[in-house]
Amino acid sequence: MEKLDLEAIRRRIDKIDAQLVAALEERMEAVLEVAAYKKQQGLPVLDAAREAQVLSKACMRLQHKEYAPAVTAMMTTIMEQSKALEHVLLAEPRVLPQEEVMEVGCFGMPGSYSHQALERYFAGQHINRHHYALFEDVVQAVKNGEIKYGVLPIENSSTGGITEVYDLLRHHDCSIVGEQCVKIEHNLLGVQGAKLEDVTTVYSHPQGFAQSKEFFHQYPQMELVPYFSTSKSAETVREKQDKHLAAVAGKQAAEMYGLQILAANINYNSNNYTRFIVISNEAEQAPNANKITVVVAVKHEPGSLYRTLGHFYHSGLNMMNLESRPIEGKSWEYFFHIDLVGNLREERVRQALEQLSDSCAYCKILGNYPADGR
Repeated sequence: MEKLDLEAIRRRIDKIDAQLVAALEERMEAVLEVAAYKKQQGLPVLDAAREAQVLSKACMRLQHKEYAPAVTAMMTTIMEQSKALEHVLLAEPRVLPQEEVMEVGCFGMPGSYSHQALERYFAGQHINRHHYALFEDVVQAVKNGEIKYGVLPIENSSTGGITEVYDLLRHHDCSIVGEQCVKIEHNLLGVQGAKLEDVTTVYSHPQGFAQSKEFFHQYPQMELVPYFSTSKSAETVREKQDKHLAAVAGKQAAEMYGLQILAANINYNSNNYTRFIVISNEAEQAPNANKITVVVAVKHEPGSLYRTLGHFYHSGLNMMNLESRPIEGKSWEYFFHIDLVGNLREERVRQALEQLSDSCAYCKILGNYPADGR
């Protein structure tokens, strides 16, 4: 039997690897041309029929058919990387002409914290504002093209994630394109001439009550009535003109609806912030995008979440937030919404997300956008 020369074999492998790298580089250059064509023609990135054709042709070219699984895995990885590159190119934000007016919307009425987030995020831009009573109304307005961007609260520093919004993001095919943090300073608002001891009924969004629970523990006689939003609560108190009614809302709402502050800064956490996300039908990726939101469902087996999070550790990626939501119809199984520091243009980020996709039962990137440093 001929003696094998390991070093000679490795040199041959290195030569083949060099050819593979050169061929891959040439292929990715061709992908750039495909992306440019798709952008010009308004075509989607995914072409399932073409992908199936590529895999079939690759396997047919094999002389040794037992290598088909390896070739399929390799070509699938290459196509995933190609699609990631296409997404980056197709997601470049469109620069609006100065005179063009954008249709944007938010949850809540004028004077709400969401309205404040909208005004700060789109400061200096020509916008037409829309206001909606429900979180889902904002999402539907984005989906049907009534507005280009929608602003929704996603997380509060005192009470945590806003679960309904997480669920809406998963159920609807919207992308997160930005975020804005707003400091929350709740006040108890009443009509002019009312006193704190007059109040028997208080309206607010449930988050307003949750963030002010210690204040209301001092006034057990007050009936707390959950309402659409803090701003809608203020508007209702203004309309009813009843000194026995009050609302939990911000100072801006007090000024807008002509109410007086009966008790100021009633939230129990003085460092109380809400993070708002900006959603759109179309994915966008600004050059300074440094935050990624992804939702996954791990396989229902021991150690699956540990292995999933391990991809970020081994890639040196910082995980900023982890929020779990139950999977409907599957007891004790969960979706996990994850915020990461990173940009999809980074190789280590793409590799980590590729590994994540392979190891999870479900994986979807919701957006890559600039974090608000506030």
